[in-house]
Amino acid sequence: MNKVADKCYIPTNKMMLELIKKHKGKFRISYSISGTALEQFEKYRPDVLESFVALSKTGCVEFLSETYYHSLSFIYDKKEFKRQVEKHRDLIKKYFKQSPTVFRNTELIYNNEIAKTIEDMGYKAIVCEGVDRILENRSPNFIYRSPNCHSLKTLLKNYRLSDDIAFRFSDPNWTEHPLSATKFAGWVHSIAGNGELINLFMDYETFGEHQWESSGIFDFLSQLPTEILSHKDFDFKTVSEVAEKYPIRDDYDAHDLTSWADTERDLSAWLGNSMQNEAIERIYSFKERVLATEREDMLDTWAKLLTSDHFYYMCTKFWADGDVHKYFSPYQSPYDAYIYFMNVLTDMEYVLSELLKQKKMPNAKKNTAVDSLNINALTVAGDPNEQVSNTEVATATATYSSNLKEDVLNKVKSLAKRVSAKNSISKSSPKKVVSKVASEKKKTASKSNVKTATGDKKIAANKKTTKPSSKKKAR
Repeated sequence: MNKVADKCYIPTNKMMLELIKKHKGKFRISYSISGTALEQFEKYRPDVLESFVALSKTGCVEFLSETYYHSLSFIYDKKEFKRQVEKHRDLIKKYFKQSPTVFRNTELIYNNEIAKTIEDMGYKAIVCEGVDRILENRSPNFIYRSPNCHSLKTLLKNYRLSDDIAFRFSDPNWTEHPLSATKFAGWVHSIAGNGELINLFMDYETFGEHQWESSGIFDFLSQLPTEILSHKDFDFKTVSEVAEKYPIRDDYDAHDLTSWADTERDLSAWLGNSMQNEAIERIYSFKERVLATEREDMLDTWAKLLTSDHFYYMCTKFWADGDVHKYFSPYQSPYDAYIYFMNVLTDMEYVLSELLKQKKMPNAKKNTAVDSLNINALTVAGDPNEQVSNTEVATATATYSSNLKEDVLNKVKSLAKRVSAKNSISKSSPKKVVSKVASEKKKTASKSNVKTATGDKKIAANKKTTKPSSKKKAR
């Protein structure tokens, strides 16, 4: 967290504030920050949270609504999805004194059903990826609408221009390298007459973390507003201002689920293999038991395990997409991510069992601390009759055979059985068993740092910036 805060959040927020003042409010920004990211800011780097609060007070910054835990909950549990959205909305009100009117789903996941749900929840607009196969040669630079919605406006990300900054900016092999603010503004201005808005949406860590300061990214950012505003027909607006100003031009009919991830722009980044599907189905199956404990701490812990990053780390894609997944992951391999995650679920399942047993006992304490249970499900599973000391719990380690990958991919046996087997416990292994549930994000608090701060890593995806530059004159 400290690394990404120092390299990205603090210097970028400082520059954004300076640009707003320099351009006297003509430079405007929209942010989407998950609830778990905001939690981490408050706990580990309150100065980061304060810098976002300062931006919110300018009147030039908007905060969007999203799932609190950056989850895939709409796909698996719509009731949980709505709970997370409402919880996130309350947090935005608490910190920034804003009531979001625009929604962006986790990883820009979208289809017609999601759009209708968001409209029914009272939102005015939704942001999603401008997917070529749905646009069918149309431009993403207009406002669209799902055919099953009445008034909800769909704002599409211009992924080509966004990715020029987010991914290609420092690539020496890119034919347009180096990219200057003047050159980029020229590409933006070339759209005059062929669009009404341009949605630039990217990981906030683009500035300073993905693209290092030495790449010139901050110089680029500092000059960009001046270059964009040099054309009389272009200005900056927040997403809600864009939605308010421009009319719906056509339908955007997305029957299948889409996202902004990988070349497929679908959900294969999180649900593309058997490990991912087994892991996500298992954690969602805990819901009834979690609710039965009637404990907010267990509900929060469970919900943090729904964060999309956990399943993103288990992706086994190759080539360019695989390199991106590897860059974001704190694990050595997707198989490690799967094993550690499922180990945590085994621990959690054991804790839930103990809490529910105690709840049924007469005179049971209402809020037994989970730590006081003094258990590690993996170690206990090795020998139910063996007493496990605190030291042993803290140092318990697991090994797996050299053919683990084959075992996992072929699903020879369920992970629950494999984890419970005695030969999966060994004190000679250098790999520590993960026995505590960690919280999220993208990608929940830093690409490489939240790995140590919270076990998540995505304050990047969990926290995106949308900088729509729109034309003043409708075409």
